[in-house]
Amino acid sequence: MNTFTSFDYTQIPSPCYVMEETLLRRNLALIKSVKERANVEIILAFKSFALWKTFPIIREYIPYSTASSLSEARLAYEEMGSKAHTYAPVYTDQEFATIAACSSHITFNSLAQYAKFGAAARAQGISCGLRINPEFSVVETDLYNPCAPGSRLGIIANELGTQLPDGIEGLHFHTLCESTSYDLEQTLQVVEQRFGHFLPQIKWLNMGGGHLMTKAGYDTEHLIQLLRTFNSRYPNLQLILEPGSAFTWRTGVLVSTVQDIVENHGIKTAMLDVSFACHMPDCLEMPYKPAIIGATDEQPNKPTYRMGGNSCLSGDVVGSWSFDQPLRVGDRVVFEDMIHYTTVKTTQFNGISHPAIALRHTDGRVELLREYSYNDYKHRMD
Repeated sequence: MNTFTSFDYTQIPSPCYVMEETLLRRNLALIKSVKERANVEIILAFKSFALWKTFPIIREYIPYSTASSLSEARLAYEEMGSKAHTYAPVYTDQEFATIAACSSHITFNSLAQYAKFGAAARAQGISCGLRINPEFSVVETDLYNPCAPGSRLGIIANELGTQLPDGIEGLHFHTLCESTSYDLEQTLQVVEQRFGHFLPQIKWLNMGGGHLMTKAGYDTEHLIQLLRTFNSRYPNLQLILEPGSAFTWRTGVLVSTVQDIVENHGIKTAMLDVSFACHMPDCLEMPYKPAIIGATDEQPNKPTYRMGGNSCLSGDVVGSWSFDQPLRVGDRVVFEDMIHYTTVKTTQFNGISHPAIALRHTDGRVELLREYSYNDYKHRMD
């Protein structure tokens, strides 16, 4: 059971992301156990979570991270305290030198990018790899499917032929999104079919992210056995996994407050001081309906509301939820599981401020890590 369900969120400023250290450590302990038992490297993907004030906690379990940009690579080097495993869809002349200085591994998205920057990377002792596209993925939402027809991400087998470019030490694929170990098993079968002749020639294989090993029901024993068996066939390889969501899955909430209730054609909308578009974008992009503490899916004969965001985007709504009692202005509405892919994706559309960020420590003490103001909006456009 998640400890945050019993916490008194009226004591938290609204709006605010609240992360639970106890739940974070629970996830980290599981991830570290998988890493050690499977004898693989598991690293944190900043694209999902980059709250660097929690890095001292994360480093107790996992020391490395993966970056997808200059800023993420610098964050790895400066705040995580280790060089990044870096992959970006494209590198630029202006940024590559700094990215290289902050990276231990660099994966290139195309043969042309490797031809352009590979020599400079190797001269600095960086281990270079190529992203491959096995043209297979179980991800059904095209927005998150890197193997959809015509994808710009990764090199298909026909383009690589039979020989890797000189200096390539690793291959990297990413086909999963909050997926199971059985999805990975299917992917590995395709990777071996299409790229298996390269595997004895390289030093590492990065299996990307999307391994949701901390989700209830995930078969971690199957994952461990799958990785061990694969490595027994290719003992030359260091296997690397870089999940994002798994690190902070169900580790905290977004606290909001009802500011108004409007009704149109019998539909009641609770107007909140948060925005789905600005603060919970995956709810609109995936899309998905998040859980709310104390609420259920729509039920007849119970007070039922859509949730409305505070931006002027017409579609800044998600619903419907039913409550035991009618909502009133001033009531807290607490969205569950709002740590991964939230703070890293928030926007300041409409000039709406970011929610504050808080960490609830294992002793119950709540530390307010960050609050935002008009100056954050203004100086963003200096």
